[in-house]
Amino acid sequence: MTKTNPKVDPYFTEGCGRCPLVSTPQCKVNTWREELLKLRAILLGCGLTEELKWKMPCYTFEKRNVVILSAFKDFCSINFVKGVLLKDPANLLTKPGENTQAGRLIRFTSVQQIDELEPAVKDYLQEAIEVEKAGLKAPIQKNPEPIPDELQQKLDENPALKTAFFALTPGRQRGYILHFSQPKQSKTRVSRIEKCMPKILEGKGFFD
Repeated sequence: MTKTNPKVDPYFTEGCGRCPLVSTPQCKVNTWREELLKLRAILLGCGLTEELKWKMPCYTFEKRNVVILSAFKDFCSINFVKGVLLKDPANLLTKPGENTQAGRLIRFTSVQQIDELEPAVKDYLQEAIEVEKAGLKAPIQKNPEPIPDELQQKLDENPALKTAFFALTPGRQRGYILHFSQPKQSKTRVSRIEKCMPKILEGKGFFD
C-alpha cells in the first residue's frame, strides 16, 4: 500500500472547498465520509499515488491521472479518467454527463456495496494502470462543436480573453462552448459569456 498524502487529508474532514458548504455538516463529503475512506484505502492498496488536484483526491500512476475520488448528493464515486478504454465486464461504469467523452464513474451508496464490489473494482483499477503502462490515449475530439459567433466576437475583441480561453484544456474549452451554445437567443448567449469571462481569465473551467 502506498502512503496517504497529508495534503489530501483535509478533504475527508472539511470537503473540497468548491462550494460554500465546506466544513459544514451539509457538505457532501460528510455524507459519504466512511465510504470515501474505504475507497481511499482500496486505491492506495493498488499502488497508486495520492495527490490533490482540482481540490479533490486524485490517484496517479507515474504522474499520470488514473482515478479521481468524488462526493455527490446521492452517491460517491471513483472516476476513471480514461474509463472509456476499460472493458467493463461487470457493467459498472457510467458516463458522468451526456457530453463526457473519456471519463467513466463507478457509483457507490454504502460501505456494504463497496465491500461487495471490491474485487471487481480492483480488477478495473489494475486494467486502468495497464492502460497507462501501455501509453494508451482516450479518443478525444477537440472542440467538436463550433465556437458560437458571440464567443468568437468576444475573443476577437479581447486578446487577454482569447489567450486565456485557448490556454484552457480542451475539456474546459468544450464545457464553455456547450454552455454558451445552449440558449436560442443571442442576447442570452452573450449574457452567459460575460458572466463566465472572469473565470476564463482566471484559468478556471465552467465547473471549477
